[in-house]
Amino acid sequence: MIFSRKIPLYEFFPKEFVDIHSHLLPGIDDGAKSMEESLDLIQGLIQMGFTRLITTPHIYGSVWPNTPEIIRSKAILLQEEIQSRKLPVSLSFAAEYMLDEKFMQYLDTSSLLTIKNKYVLIEFPNFQAPLQLHEILFRLNSMGYEPILAHPERYTYFENVINNIEELKEIGCLFQLNLLSLAKHYGTNVYETAIKLLKAGVIDFVGTDVHRKYHLDTLKKITSKKHLKLLETPFKNNFNLW
Repeated sequence: MIFSRKIPLYEFFPKEFVDIHSHLLPGIDDGAKSMEESLDLIQGLIQMGFTRLITTPHIYGSVWPNTPEIIRSKAILLQEEIQSRKLPVSLSFAAEYMLDEKFMQYLDTSSLLTIKNKYVLIEFPNFQAPLQLHEILFRLNSMGYEPILAHPERYTYFENVINNIEELKEIGCLFQLNLLSLAKHYGTNVYETAIKLLKAGVIDFVGTDVHRKYHLDTLKKITSKKHLKLLETPFKNNFNLW
């Protein structure tokens, strides 16, 4: 396929593509605040070509103290609204787990909400990697989970991002890039790191990480032929996560 620089990225989402990272459940974290906002975001994603969504609300200590039961009940309500309005989209759910001091407790006390049975979406604190990172990743793998680290391009404390990520890949961690990073939503430095990671071939999946309507508007700014070519492999990998 020949890509034009003037054709926006969202026109290349085939129906098999699965968005594995979003915050669409109403009133549960820093994403959608109401059922109507949830539905507005979903209709916006549908207009961009998405037909399969795995929404991933935060489970983050006392900040967003969600549980599988809370998330499941909210997801069922949203699924019912989608069906009643006959929206052409399938919605599933998992969670985005912060690797904080409470995460090990989750491992000890309950099953994790996963993407397609075994993949667990994780994130790091903003200012430093978790102190028990290698132990946590080892535990996850030994329990049959496969961790996917959300938006590695945003962890600016990695002095050498490529070396750090290659080290984590060696101990069984996969990586998901935020598409918003390619629109410079988080700044030029994050954008440049995202391009570097894509060129290095260390990104396994991509996701929108949509929280608000303006995120959808931002995604429409991604039009570069360079971006589309670099995303070819992670796009294909996303197909397998439904």
